[in-house]
Amino acid sequence: MATRLQQGTPGERREAARALAILPQTSALLACQLEEEAERSVLEALVTGLAERADETAVLALLDCLRSEDAALRNDAIEALKVAGRHHPVLIQEALADSDSDMRILAIGILESLKHPDVELWLIDLIEHDPHLNVCACAVDLLCEVGTERAFHALELCRVRFPDEAYLGFAISLALTRLQGADGL
Repeated sequence: MATRLQQGTPGERREAARALAILPQTSALLACQLEEEAERSVLEALVTGLAERADETAVLALLDCLRSEDAALRNDAIEALKVAGRHHPVLIQEALADSDSDMRILAIGILESLKHPDVELWLIDLIEHDPHLNVCACAVDLLCEVGTERAFHALELCRVRFPDEAYLGFAISLALTRLQGADGL
């Protein structure tokens, strides 16, 4: 099966990826092929297979896809991580601390789907400490959806940290208004 995955025709590689996805301990093999694969249909099968495996190796491989120049692969990985990331939320949390601001922004896009009890706290930490405006703006946007009154102070601090950013100020005001309504304040 591994030989077909690495050396077969695109159809054979796609079928091998699907077959390997249901077998235990195949995430490393799928992840290695993901790094080498160029055929779109095979890439999709590999990403789907890694999402089905959803072990630590699979989630790390999907997170690596977020660094790809291939926008379709990044988008496929994001969708896969919205499911597979639930099994390893700490790996998504670690991506929020990545040195690359784009990686942090993409990780924020996965958080809502995790349904993890600490998502709000992770977002609060970002808006209190992250130096990148766009990271903070994405975190504020998600806090509009998942935040509670716990986020009020951090939102106000974020406004103070970026006083000249009109969009961020607007997003913070919107978040505060929504959160006040949601909490019945």
